[in-house]
Amino acid sequence: MKLVRRHSALFALIAAGLLWGLTVPLSKLALEWLPGGWLTVVRFALAAPLLAVVARKDLRRAVTPQILFAGAVGYGIVILLQNAGIHATSVSHAALIVGAVPALVALIAAATGKGSTGPAAWVGFALALTGVGIVAGGGGGGSTLGGDALVFASVTLSATFVVVQPRLLRGQNPMAVTAVQMVAGALIAIPNAALEGIPAAPATLTPVVALVALILAGTLLPFALFAYGQSRVSPELAGAFLNLEPLVGAAAGALAFGDPFGPVQLLGGAVIIAGIALSTAPPRRTVTPVTDRRHAGRTHRVRRAAPRDARQHPHTEGPRSGDYVSSSTPPHSSHS
Repeated sequence: MKLVRRHSALFALIAAGLLWGLTVPLSKLALEWLPGGWLTVVRFALAAPLLAVVARKDLRRAVTPQILFAGAVGYGIVILLQNAGIHATSVSHAALIVGAVPALVALIAAATGKGSTGPAAWVGFALALTGVGIVAGGGGGGSTLGGDALVFASVTLSATFVVVQPRLLRGQNPMAVTAVQMVAGALIAIPNAALEGIPAAPATLTPVVALVALILAGTLLPFALFAYGQSRVSPELAGAFLNLEPLVGAAAGALAFGDPFGPVQLLGGAVIIAGIALSTAPPRRTVTPVTDRRHAGRTHRVRRAAPRDARQHPHTEGPRSGDYVSSSTPPHSSHS
């Protein structure tokens, strides 16, 4: 049963990573009509009710200050920063910078004591972040350092959210938590949308279609799938599946938007991928010699038989014949 749940969680995370790869190009198209604040509000305000219907029985239990605050930051502020960055940089740059999320997740998890990291993983983190720097510094059509910096700030907050979220999901319906957090994300973006003014009618249907696709395929499904998978695996493992997002996004940017992807971007992408591979590779297990394993796994038990001449030794109060004394801690010991 546990294996089936783990496999379903992994499939959910894979699907979420692939779908999230579409969010950057879809957001780029939708931003041709709606400013960043309005796009955040509309995106979550329309997706949340659909998800709330599915999880309506558990909604009230999911409304807590911690969950609302995490949604306001992890959904609202993260997407506001991401939209502002996407508007000011290229799709390929934004997508590749998102590739730093897995490394940042593991770094934050290790720093907060929620994960353990080996030497190879630390090298991977450094490589991934170096690759982000190469991509950001390489320039390209429609990209700016300011836009890249906004996307990176969004990525940092998103990684923190990935580490914190499993504790909030404990004992909760992941769909209900996601719906509540989407509402919080929409609410926190309203002041920013108000400052942008009422958007004009779209000039073409393209941004409208992109918005609908962003709500369904880029928001409703991936956020719900990721929350489901994240509630069943460690933050580091869940974060590793976000590797799929930059690959899909960068390919979409190059194919659909004609973003330049020259040697510098290729080098930066290769360094990011190499860093991700190192940081997410399972650590090598140290094989214990057979003799040591046998010795370590052996429970030392000593059989004490009551002396036949117990009456001759009145001060000896050993266990009765057939009793066993184990060197291991008794089951009801007060030691934790």
